[in-house]
Amino acid sequence: MKSVLFSRFFILLPWILIVIIMLDVDTRRPAPPLTPRPYFSPYAGGRGGARLPLRRAGPGRGREQRNESRRPPPPEPPQPTIYAITPTYSRPVQKAELTRLANTFRQVAQLHWILVEDAAARSELVSRFLARAGLPSTHLYVPTPRRYKRPGLPRATEQRNAGLAWLRQRHGHQRAQPGVLFFADDDNTYSLELFQEMRTTRKVSVWPVGLVGGRRYERPLVENGKVVGWYTGWRADRPFAIDMAGFAVSLQVILSNPKAVFKRRGSQPGMQESDFLKQITTVEELEPKASNCTKVLVWHTRTEKVNLANEPKYHLDSVTIEV
Repeated sequence: MKSVLFSRFFILLPWILIVIIMLDVDTRRPAPPLTPRPYFSPYAGGRGGARLPLRRAGPGRGREQRNESRRPPPPEPPQPTIYAITPTYSRPVQKAELTRLANTFRQVAQLHWILVEDAAARSELVSRFLARAGLPSTHLYVPTPRRYKRPGLPRATEQRNAGLAWLRQRHGHQRAQPGVLFFADDDNTYSLELFQEMRTTRKVSVWPVGLVGGRRYERPLVENGKVVGWYTGWRADRPFAIDMAGFAVSLQVILSNPKAVFKRRGSQPGMQESDFLKQITTVEELEPKASNCTKVLVWHTRTEKVNLANEPKYHLDSVTIEV
């Protein structure tokens, strides 16, 4: 029995030695360098597009990039809101004027429209118009006293003051967000660039106005970045020889001067701008905009007076249509 076991052992011994030698040789052989296999993203190139290999980041790079991607971007300062106060009154071209103005305002970011009717109550025409305009807006109304509707007297005084009162009431009991006030009459034409210019107003900014004062344009005269006079066709002796559409005021200035309003007593047509600006600033403090007041970005166009002479001559339409 023992002889049989020994004989089988000596038969297997050479094969065992061969296996041990092969294993020893294999472990001493240098390992081939590892070549990273390209990784294909199923989203690279879009659905159905060619799959491109994504490069793997080197040592340490991937961690740095991941950390950078997780950092939140620095918060941007809030964009100042432009508050546009627009007095309006009932007339045949009212809806046409407001439509033109609304089409401009829709293209201006962060704008709040304060529309003030010269009326004893909100009219259905303006209420419906604002509801369909799709603009952040406030609808106010205040009538002009009959004694102030005579020719030669200032217009829209009560309506602009109502807009000022609404702003002060809204922001008076809280810290106001950055904002700019602009008196946007509905018979003007406005370039979108104008709103970009006025948004950086620190106190009171000014610029030229076209087709006003009997001239092609009026503007502040600027030297070394300061207003030193006025290029105008009417009453150059005014403290601020400027049109209502030619300036903007910081909201903070409005809130810091709660008594600054448009005056009725003692005021003359064309002097309301000066009467108001004298209460909040000086000529030396004005901020010239529109390339140092050398570009016209607003025009006092005024819609042509409508000829309705044939209206009473013919029968009225059986359908009521709002114009």
